[in-house]
Amino acid sequence: MDLLDWHRQRLSSRRLSLLVRQLPRDSALNRDLHGEAADWSVTDHLLAAAVDHLAAANWMFAAVNSDENDQPDPPAPVPRPGDGSREPTDTDAAVPERGHEDGSPSARELARFFG
Repeated sequence: MDLLDWHRQRLSSRRLSLLVRQLPRDSALNRDLHGEAADWSVTDHLLAAAVDHLAAANWMFAAVNSDENDQPDPPAPVPRPGDGSREPTDTDAAVPERGHEDGSPSARELARFFG
């Protein structure tokens, strides 16, 4: 598919919007919009939560069963996307997430998409 068809008016804005929304999670556009969060699925988030809970349970067990002078350090949680490791850029604030109420992209979003 040639994306210039939208400019040539052979591809409607609604169809283009639908195609953009249905891009895979690991596409370049989703990585640019969502950063590292695009790589994480629900399963990844649940697995990170399970690891955190297991580490906390092991830490509590070790803390209760050790001397008061030899307490272990609490575990560090698994780093998650969107927890502040990625600094927002100027373009993130300049482009709204949704263009119009019907879900079609705004002119600014289209200009950013086409470069």
